[in-house]
Amino acid sequence: MDEHKENIHGKDVNVKMSNSREDEKAKPCSRICPTGEPAPQVSPSQSNSDFSHPVYKEIALANGHINRMSKDELRIKLSELKLDTRGVKDVMKKRLKSHYKKQKLMQTAAEGGPTDTYYDYICVVDFEATCEEDNPSDFLHEIIEFPMVLISTHTLEIVDTFQEYVKPELNPQLSDFCVKLTGITQKMVDEADPFPEVLQRVVVWLQERELGTKYKYAILTDGAWDMSKFLNIQCRVSRIRYPQFAKKWINIRKSYGNFYKVPRTQTKLSTMLEKLGLKYEGRPHSGLDDSRNIARIALRMLQDGCQLRVNERMHAGQLLSVPSSAPVEGAPPPHNPRSKD
Repeated sequence: MDEHKENIHGKDVNVKMSNSREDEKAKPCSRICPTGEPAPQVSPSQSNSDFSHPVYKEIALANGHINRMSKDELRIKLSELKLDTRGVKDVMKKRLKSHYKKQKLMQTAAEGGPTDTYYDYICVVDFEATCEEDNPSDFLHEIIEFPMVLISTHTLEIVDTFQEYVKPELNPQLSDFCVKLTGITQKMVDEADPFPEVLQRVVVWLQERELGTKYKYAILTDGAWDMSKFLNIQCRVSRIRYPQFAKKWINIRKSYGNFYKVPRTQTKLSTMLEKLGLKYEGRPHSGLDDSRNIARIALRMLQDGCQLRVNERMHAGQLLSVPSSAPVEGAPPPHNPRSKD
């Protein structure tokens, strides 16, 4: 539902974007070393003088050399290091710099180097919702597909998936446009359960995997719409409280743009895949297939050295940015949906 989300972005329903400049400050890798490359995770007790360590001079010199390499030289070096050689030149440069920096820091850090990730698992969500070809300004999008793709940040692979269709309440008859766009038929939603029942099974699925209890996890989405708009609207329609575990998430578009230093216009799903040297797998606008492809982007970013972290949240019905200076917290343990009544 990538392009369609773009179309409805401006037609907000009781969701406002913060006017603060936190969005521009939110970096997936928060500290910047003198070379302009992200520095390792540093505890608050450490001072800026830590960056005077000779290892940072070595990294700066290596980065300068990498910047002068041609695309063919980058590809040869990545191949020698048994790293992925796909992607545009800037992506390959970033991959090589991150690999070299990580290796140097692991050699010098007293406790085995910086932490590669903030979470044990990342749960990718990409809803499909009811829609019209030209949505009226007051159209309420209802979720009709609830997919989840779970990736392990330790093994760097997709480890599990969840998918259920959802029966819409306000507009039970899908438009021809919606059916064609998503591939979800009228029969699929007619035979599905209402949203609160599906959400309850999502909670059980998360609980069975001990997310939020034994393992630290975060939700990840392709843009802000899935949580701030679709889930927010759906909870109002279903008269249930917005789930706590979904109040903060990683917007991969922000993370991708900040990490690879590209404008937001180059962070659509299809563009991110292309720039990373990947091809879309499956059917576009299938919630589960979209989620799988978003997960592939997240995994590649982790492999390239990005420390994905929460960068957006919902508060009092408003969409806000989470600054990179905020404490890193995992999503809370999921609980069954509660009625607003």
